[in-house]
Parts: sequence; structure tokens; C-alpha cells
Amino acid sequence: MTQIHRQPVLYVIACGGRPAADLPGFVEDCQARGWDVCVIATPSALKFIDRERLATLTGHPVRHDYKQPDEPDVLPPADAMVVAPATFNTINKWAYGVSDTLALGLLNEAVGLGLPIVALPNPNVALARHPAFAESVTRLRAWGVTVLFDPGTLPLPAPDSGPQAGAVFPWQALASALPPPRTLREDG
Repeated sequence: MTQIHRQPVLYVIACGGRPAADLPGFVEDCQARGWDVCVIATPSALKFIDRERLATLTGHPVRHDYKQPDEPDVLPPADAMVVAPATFNTINKWAYGVSDTLALGLLNEAVGLGLPIVALPNPNVALARHPAFAESVTRLRAWGVTVLFDPGTLPLPAPDSGPQAGAVFPWQALASALPPPRTLREDG
């Protein structure tokens, strides 16, 4: 029996916020830490990301929609997931089990599988104060999701702040919160 060593796989779930445009630098940081990175985008994230650049950088297509059940999956299975930037909408839907996008479906499955997940919500300061958002963050944390949300230490954008929203997104805090990758063994 042969053992195959494979690089651990990190799914980066990108939501529709301005910081998603800065994903390439984060992807490179994760790769330097030993992760094989795959990017999955919500439909709204497609407005912000450069799919071709991310596909070239990762060596994997950027997925954004469900595949047909009889089609093979083009991505390797995830060992951990990151949600960045995690929008108000995604956090609230995820906390109630909604799977109306590929990204949410994968996140809901990951919770059920017990995969490590780190989410960095980036709502504007007004949405961060909404009672549903606080409840959703609490629910996700209770399920074992690492939710990096502390407006006292991690800045939030003002409503309608545009490009400045990307400047305050704490990519380094997110990278530091990732579990360390480890080489996985598979019997072959």
C-alpha cells in the first residue's frame, strides 16, 4: 500500500464586499504558509474579484455556482475554510442554514463536517449594530466557527465608504487566526 502526501486545502469563500478585490495578496500569504488555496465566490463577490488572476494564482478555477450532480468536482476537498470578507448577508443566512449559493452550501456542509472555519465579518458600522447580526455571530461561534469580530480592535467601514473599506480590512489578523496547515496522508 502506498501513502500519498498531499498539501492541505484551504477554501477561501469571498463575499461581495470591497475587500474581496484584495484577495490575491491574502491567497499568496496562505500559499506561503503551506496551503493549496481554492477560491469560491458568492454571486455578489464576482463584482469585486479578478477571477482570471485568482485562477492563475491558485491553479484552480474560481467557483461561484453549483455544478450538476453528475459532473466531477474541479476542486479538491477542503481541509479548512476562510470567509473573507464575510458580509452581513452571508453571516445572517449562514447562521440560519440557508444554502442558496454554492458558498453558503459549502459553509453549511463544513459546519456539519466539523471542518475548521475562520470568518472575518466586515459589515459597515450601522449593519454591525443590527440585532440579527449579533445573534448570527453568537450562533456561528456556538457551532465552533472562529468569528473574528471585535469592533474595538478590528475596524469596520463607515456606510458607503467605497474603496476605503478595503484599506481597513485586517488581512493579517485573519492570516494569524488560520489553523496551521499540515501535510495529510492518504492510503493509495
